Amino acid sequence: MFIFFTVTSKLLKPRTRIPQRSLPLNLDCNLTSTRSKSQSTSIPKKQDRVRDHGYDNYMEVEKKTRKVLKFQSLILSQPNQTLPISRLENLARRLGLGVKQHEAGAFLLKFPHVFEIYEHPVQRILYCRLTRKAIRQIELEKEALNAQIPDAVSRLRKLLMMSNTGRLRLEHVRIARTEFGLPDDFEYSVILKYPQFFRLFDAKETRNKYIEIVERDPKLAVCAIEKLREREYREKGLDAEDIRFSFLVNFPPGFKISKYYRIAVWKWQRLPYWSPYENISGYDLRSLEAQKRMEKRAVATIHELLSLTVEKKITLERIAHFRMAMNLPNKLKEFLLQHQGIFYISTRGNYGKLHTVFLREAYRKGELVEPNGLYLARRKLAELVLLSPRKAKVDPELVSFRRDREDEIEHAGQDYVENSFGGFGVEGNVEQDGIGEVDSNSDVSSDVESHYTDEDDDFDETLDAKVDAHVNQ
Repeated sequence: MFIFFTVTSKLLKPRTRIPQRSLPLNLDCNLTSTRSKSQSTSIPKKQDRVRDHGYDNYMEVEKKTRKVLKFQSLILSQPNQTLPISRLENLARRLGLGVKQHEAGAFLLKFPHVFEIYEHPVQRILYCRLTRKAIRQIELEKEALNAQIPDAVSRLRKLLMMSNTGRLRLEHVRIARTEFGLPDDFEYSVILKYPQFFRLFDAKETRNKYIEIVERDPKLAVCAIEKLREREYREKGLDAEDIRFSFLVNFPPGFKISKYYRIAVWKWQRLPYWSPYENISGYDLRSLEAQKRMEKRAVATIHELLSLTVEKKITLERIAHFRMAMNLPNKLKEFLLQHQGIFYISTRGNYGKLHTVFLREAYRKGELVEPNGLYLARRKLAELVLLSPRKAKVDPELVSFRRDREDEIEHAGQDYVENSFGGFGVEGNVEQDGIGEVDSNSDVSSDVESHYTDEDDDFDETLDAKVDAHVNQ
């Protein structure tokens, strides 16, 4: 009993606190300063997007051009390629062309070099049609598109060679056909016309159509960045070891580059990687070094994908369609923001719904460094859109055109319009004319995953299908 009481008293006895010795002030400051200076010499995983107004202004012009193209397609789908303004108002509202109610005619007056509004000599109502300049631009674009079909065949072959299995879904290529310079009927005019290069088949599991390359050509397995390195080596005499695996880096204005970030970019530029056209199925990718090489290979793959496009740009959502086939990362936007000196992501042009990826080295002062015929033909439409309305000969009475002056005309044609377009439904909300400014925080949080739908992206195809259905009636 005495022993138990002694042990208990020792346990209940309060312990004496040992006074802590404070560090000297100078030593504490040295530790703090050492921690603040110790930074990683690797590229950060998350970075805020720095705007480049040159590319954003380019997309602002393309936003107007896209809306003009929608009205062009609607007018050209008519039998005589003319359309009454009253009927245009109803179609624009039903098809969701992005204009407010009773403002379709006023929208056409903003671009008098593309659209022409005139009074019908017999019916005495207002009609709209395309100008001669706009029709000439469409003809030039068709001629340029047909002239570069051999180049489009090579681009499609290279695109299939970058795939792991040598095949891609036909639907994914069809959605991005405009970017790769393929005609609308490329399934017949390109794929089936060249059976020595392509094979079209249906998958048994998913019942989706796939395009498969017949044979890989080693001559096509040369990336655009490799040609650029060779040219830089021959013209500027740079060290071969320094540019062997490097990319052309040009950061946007206002991008802060610290000393440690500069060292990280220097190390990354000398990191070797596998070519996008190389088969890596037999490699062991579990090591840290292999993962770094795969990340740089993804940069090279997106770089080559942009190089194959006509205008050296493509939406991020369409790149996501090729993610599984080309071993691209899940969070594409966050991944591309790590390399803002190579790519630029713009949220302009479609009210922040889509993200357009530019290849920075391909542009200079808002224009392509090496323009092609199809690009120049498409830019002529943008030139017509940007021309001042004051230089066009417009009837002064049409300038004050308002929808409320055509109540009788609308009432006369309402029954015909409702009968003809009774099966049409308005898809999506009508877009507003305001331009939203998207900050970097909201952009980073909306990374692109692999489950994208093209309801907004593929609007022109939906419009064409609706117009064709109406014409067939």
